Amino acid sequence: MLAALDRQGSLLRGSFTLSGAIEAFIDPLTVVAVLYACAAWHGERLLSPPYMILGALAFALTFPGNIGLHEDARTMVRKVATNWLLFVAAVGAFGYASGYLHYFPQSMLVGWIAATPLALLSVHAVARQALPRWMAIGDNQRIAVVAGVNDIGLKLAREFGQHAYLGTRVVGFFDDRPRARLPDNGEIPLLGPLAGLAEFVKRRRVEAIYLALPMAPQPRILALLDDLKDTTASIYFVPDIFVTDLIQGRLDNVGGMPVVAVCETPFTGFNNIVKRGSDFLLALLILLLLSPLLLAVAAGVKLSSPGPVVFKQRRYGLDGREILVYKFRSMTVCDDGASVRQATRNDSRITPFGAFIRRTSLDELPQFINVLQGRMSIVGPRPHAVAHNEAYRKLIKGYMIRHKVKPGITGWAQVNGYRGETETLDKMEKRIEYDLDYLRNWSLGLDLWIIVKTALMVVRDPNAY
Repeated sequence: MLAALDRQGSLLRGSFTLSGAIEAFIDPLTVVAVLYACAAWHGERLLSPPYMILGALAFALTFPGNIGLHEDARTMVRKVATNWLLFVAAVGAFGYASGYLHYFPQSMLVGWIAATPLALLSVHAVARQALPRWMAIGDNQRIAVVAGVNDIGLKLAREFGQHAYLGTRVVGFFDDRPRARLPDNGEIPLLGPLAGLAEFVKRRRVEAIYLALPMAPQPRILALLDDLKDTTASIYFVPDIFVTDLIQGRLDNVGGMPVVAVCETPFTGFNNIVKRGSDFLLALLILLLLSPLLLAVAAGVKLSSPGPVVFKQRRYGLDGREILVYKFRSMTVCDDGASVRQATRNDSRITPFGAFIRRTSLDELPQFINVLQGRMSIVGPRPHAVAHNEAYRKLIKGYMIRHKVKPGITGWAQVNGYRGETETLDKMEKRIEYDLDYLRNWSLGLDLWIIVKTALMVVRDPNAY
């Protein structure tokens, strides 16, 4: 439940408040400001067409910023690095192909590329220190009340209390239940029953009302909304569907009728085009560049032990449909039945050459063919054998949600230490937790970060065997 309530906090922070505006504009404005600072340093004409076009392009490609003021420093650094790498790669490729780079001094471009991430980190650090202090000043906060003393309402109030940059101060709760039946509401007072809410709002000039009430008692909510029509306060409904864990939770509409996405894939619409396009191009490039290595590994497998070079195993793919996943064979057996035993350290089934290609992840290279086929992605939850899926889906709640996206060659769980054998249920639960976290927070920058971390881990991963 706490994880679900954390998702609700994220939705709150994404609303268009002052902090939301700062999060949207801080990156594009900083990128453009550093560009013009570097141009001025090199004596360039700032209002010349090339710089005006580059400035407009830089702003458009970095707006809105995706770094939340609530995120920890490590996440901030990761997002700054990956966002800037993607930006430089995209603009650099376009500039090189079109010849547009020749309009700018090379030293200016190098200075801009080097200085911008440092400037972004500095500006974010200052904003995180200054904004909460400024928002904590009385007149800069709007007054709010919460209807409903429950898990949702309490979490809502804590979010506002802990994050001053949200610019809202909760002055109290309203609830019809007697105080003895209510959970502890901490330092925020209970102001009375719902019948007195409208009068209190008018008397105290309350600017925002958050209705954290169960959806079942509809007549009570409708009566309350009628009372509140005589106020000027903004009214927000916080439905109790948020007690479930949200995957890509967002508002949508069907023919003008509002609906709330509770569990959805991140790869819809344009995101799906971006994901599939980046997968295809990168997989094709990798296979072309590594074709000599693929031939060498294939020869090594064939010469090291009898059996097929490529091992095919049934796994679950997108939407839980079975797919065939390719790997270079690293064992003396090719298990793909109703019971599949995971590889363990010093497993006698692993050949000497197989141990080498497993440790260096070379056995995974044929899966780039799966990516070209559209069965897999480069980054996503790792596919498990069908036998393992059928066992774990009965033991771990939400296990099958990981199949709302294509399985990946590498994943968020693997770069966070959950690669290889999952000999205990706790380890598999942690792997699934990271898989679902990937679904909630996917971005192209996160994919790039996972690919970089995977490359760095190949030679020093203790779980590779």
